[in-house]
This record gives sequence, structure tokens and C-alpha cells, in this order.
Amino acid sequence: MNRNSKTIPCTHTGSLPRPDDLIKLMWAVGDGIPVDRLALDGYISRAIDEVVKKQVDAGVTIINDGEMSKPSYGTYVKDRLSGFAGESIQTYFFEDLVDFPRSAEAVAGNPGRRKRSAPACTGPIDVVDRKAAVKDMTELRRAATANKHKDIFTSAASPGVVSFFFGNNFYPTREEYVFAIAEAMRFEYETIAAAGATVQIDCPDLAMGRHSAYAKLDREEFRAAIRINIEALNHAVRNIPAEQLRMHLCWGNYPGPHHHDISIADIIDIVWTAKPQTVLFEGANPRHTHEWRVLKELGVPKDKFICPGVIEPQSNYIEHPEVVADRLERWGEVVEPDRLLAGVDCGFSIHVGSTTIDPDVVFAKLKSLAQGAELAAKRLFK
Repeated sequence: MNRNSKTIPCTHTGSLPRPDDLIKLMWAVGDGIPVDRLALDGYISRAIDEVVKKQVDAGVTIINDGEMSKPSYGTYVKDRLSGFAGESIQTYFFEDLVDFPRSAEAVAGNPGRRKRSAPACTGPIDVVDRKAAVKDMTELRRAATANKHKDIFTSAASPGVVSFFFGNNFYPTREEYVFAIAEAMRFEYETIAAAGATVQIDCPDLAMGRHSAYAKLDREEFRAAIRINIEALNHAVRNIPAEQLRMHLCWGNYPGPHHHDISIADIIDIVWTAKPQTVLFEGANPRHTHEWRVLKELGVPKDKFICPGVIEPQSNYIEHPEVVADRLERWGEVVEPDRLLAGVDCGFSIHVGSTTIDPDVVFAKLKSLAQGAELAAKRLFK
């Protein structure tokens, strides 16, 4: 994006609430019920129009399509790649929810999570649908242009998170599996970049993975696992400029205790080795709000930008613009303001039909985000 040095751009992490009629159709598709594809395309197109306008009206600087065409931020790839079939037998659990069974019941009861489907890898991975990613970008650019907005991003699953959701029953080693995913996902990443958008790579495997899929690994074993994931990611984005890439760290967008979350201090040195110039991470989550101090002490490489979450996506509280500004001012002690963006901890509706937050509150939160970023910019740029 063409950044004015006296502003703090604001953005979010990807998913936004989908209209009820689109949710019903996408659930039907997931359940194998025949759906008129032209009608579904029409619903998706109208939903993109609406969600783009709402972001622009809220004052969001870098916008997207709200992931309207995707059933989930990670599992959508099963429809775009070959090699996946059946149901994954890979088991993963959230270690914090084991300690609090009632919280586990509440998380499992969310309709969006119940509908999520994750097959296993049973054969060679390749791209079988080269139209979906192109269509996503055509629709987003069309809607953004109609609203006279240029700066767009689109999120895509990282190789590591795909391996996290889909168990490997085919490749001899995990490393071979992750690199096969990376090579196949390269098409989607490059398609997004070719459309002039910022490519956001969603990487919950780098943080959430520690208390779920890789919970039985010790610290060094986990660090070794995410090194492989980042090597695969760098392989996949090798043809895209670093400044057109951003990546999202996530400790899990679910209303759990999160007391087993790994500290950012234990992973950030490896995270910095990833090619994307900008890193988005949680900064409003009560388990991670304090970590601005960690990065202030450890430092941020001079070639990196940061986009901390200053809005929390699980709560119906609308953060006051002054709260947003206060949080950004703290992060202004970590990096110069011209390397700072304002973000949201995670997506607002990471699975179709997620019901954690009032959809109308989402855009009020985004408006507060934009207002707070404007306030912080006036204070930080002197």
C-alpha cells in the first residue's frame, strides 16, 4: 500500500460475519446437500459487496472480502487441492480446555465449529481448482473499486496450518508433507499477489499449535517443528516481494482460558525468519496484552513491520477509541510509528456460522479501531 507516513493504517485479520442466508447455503454444501451453484455465487457476490462497503464506511484502511466464499480459514483448501479424502483421524485438542471441561463444552457447542470438516491426506497434493482463487480476487477488486478503495488483502492458509488440520496418511515424513502443501498453495499465494493485493498467510500453527496439535512436544521439539513450517512457507512465497506479504500469528480464536499458550518470547526469533514484512499478532487478548513489553525488550528487526491486535474479536464490548489509541501508544515504544499498523487479534467468524459475537457489533468495533488509530497517529507522529 502507499502509506502516508503520518498515519497508522488499520486492518483486521480476515473473516467477518456472513449473512444468515449465505450461512445456510454453505452449511448445505458442507453437508452434501445439492445447491444451485449459480445461486450460491450470487449470494457470495452480494455478501462481498455488503462487507466491503461496511469496512469502507467504518474507515478500515486495508480491507478484504470477509472470507465470504470460504467455509473456514483453513479447511477450504480441501476443495482447491487434490490428495484429501475421507475424515482426518489426526486428533488435536486444546490443552487449556482439558483443564476446564465446561469451557470445552461451550467451545465445542459453537455451530460453526461443529460444521467444520477436515479430511486426511491420502494421495499426492496438487492444485485442482485454479478458478476459485482467481474468482475471489476478481470479486474483491470489483467491490473495492465500486467503493473507490484501493488497498486490499486476502488471507490464505499457511502450509503449517493445513498440515495441522489434515492428518498425513500419504507422505513418508511430516517435512515432505508440509513442503508438498507449500508447493501446491504457491498458486493461490501468487494469484492473490498478481491481483495487486497484500497476501496474508494465516499461521496459527506457529503459536496455537503448541497447546493443541503439538502439545506433547517439548519447547525445543516444537521450535523445530515450526522452523520446518516457516521454511515451507518461505519456499511457497519465494516469488512474492516481502512488502506484499504479511503473516498472522494466532493462539486460537476460541473463548477458552488460554493459560497453556506459549509465550511470544519462545517463538518470535523463529517467526522473524519468515519472509513476510508485516507480522500480525494478538495484543488485546488478556493472555497476551502484556507482550508488548517482551518485544520492547527483545526488539523488532528493522526490516519488519508489526500489526498488533488492539481489538478483541470474542467480546461484544466495543473498545473505546481512546483504549485503542492507548494500546497503540504502548506499541509505539516498541517500533517507530511508521512501522506500526493497528489490527484485530483474530477473525470475527473463522468458521461459517460462528456465533461468538453480534455481527452488528463487529463493524462498530472496526469503526472504533479506525478512530483510535487516527488518535494514536496524532500523538505518535511529532
